[in-house]
Amino acid sequence: TTVRVNTHLTSVQHVKTLLLDEFQKVCVNLLLKNIKKQQCEAVVGAQCGNAVLRGAHVYVPGIVSASSFMKAGDVISVYSDIKGKCKKGAREFDGTKVFLGNGISARSRKEIFSGLCELKGIGIRMTEPIYLSPSFDNVLPGYLFLQNLPSAVVTHVLHPQPGERVLDLCAAPGGKATHIAALMHDQGEVIALDKIPNKVEKIKQNALLLGLNSIKAFCFDGTKALKHDMTEDTQEGPPFSPESFDRILLDAPCSGMGQRPNMACTWTLKEVMSYQPLQRKLFSVAAQLLKPGGMLVYSTCTITLAENEEQVAWALSTFPCLQLQPQEPRIGEEGMMGAGLSLEQLRQLQRFDPSAVPLQDPDQDALRDATAEDMIRLANKDCIGFFIAKFLKWKSTSEKDPQK
Repeated sequence: TTVRVNTHLTSVQHVKTLLLDEFQKVCVNLLLKNIKKQQCEAVVGAQCGNAVLRGAHVYVPGIVSASSFMKAGDVISVYSDIKGKCKKGAREFDGTKVFLGNGISARSRKEIFSGLCELKGIGIRMTEPIYLSPSFDNVLPGYLFLQNLPSAVVTHVLHPQPGERVLDLCAAPGGKATHIAALMHDQGEVIALDKIPNKVEKIKQNALLLGLNSIKAFCFDGTKALKHDMTEDTQEGPPFSPESFDRILLDAPCSGMGQRPNMACTWTLKEVMSYQPLQRKLFSVAAQLLKPGGMLVYSTCTITLAENEEQVAWALSTFPCLQLQPQEPRIGEEGMMGAGLSLEQLRQLQRFDPSAVPLQDPDQDALRDATAEDMIRLANKDCIGFFIAKFLKWKSTSEKDPQK
């Protein structure tokens, strides 16, 4: 995870200065040390374990098992059940588990598994995680936004301009929508859609925290965002008239196979393949909502050919009004072969693939001779898996249904 500066409220240089002061406060706690495992243990689910590896505390719903004598205030060792074999409420677990570090329990075992009410909030506050990176909890709120590097890159690729009308079709939790608004200097209109109410509230909260007023968030299914009748718009929300947006970001729902760290693979082939039809429905809506001369950016946080390059090939065949465009900035690699795209088309795509980063220790002599730019380039590749395609709509969409 990287941090993005909210340039609507401050400058990058100012935040760099403030961060140096923050790091001086926390760096004393970053010395490597052996973590002593405790007799009292708690086991969490794999997804909760992934979150802990990324710096989160353990929330009550993620706790699967706890020692019978665990009380609030106890120092306990936390493990992740990477195969999903631990039974809810178990007192001990001898299956395959990965040590995540130590923490202090905020609840007793009896409270967590009483079943009397659904507890929420922090169950274990991690004090000695195995990843000793500094926490950014409440560090420069309003100035910083935690975001994976490719998620910040994709908004720059969209290149929104002040005064434009921009649609973020699948916007929760609002990281990209707020970035779009900041790049537009909060001038214009950013429409953010998501069909889950609490996620829409999160978009609004993030916009408020970052001081952005140009974002309008609506709880709405993106596949139904296109208005089919020709009556005049009488409301600012969805559905929208055809060809009414200057730029559209479709960060599509996907299998998420690029997310990391990830200690457990639970996907089935059926689940992975189920995303392609949904992505095409959303893309069809986006293509028809985009103005001639407008830009459409399609992205996913997965690495499959079916959800990425195959979707690009389908889009170019289905919508002759769209043309692939080169991308700036360019940090990832070119697209992957296998979907029938030309070499020139593959060069216009951007794919972030963590498997491209060598696992073995780098050559020390090579690192010694490397420039700062080389080191930054290597670090930037060590991120989540991600895919970006950018399209120009060079003429109006045909009135004929493109799916028929």
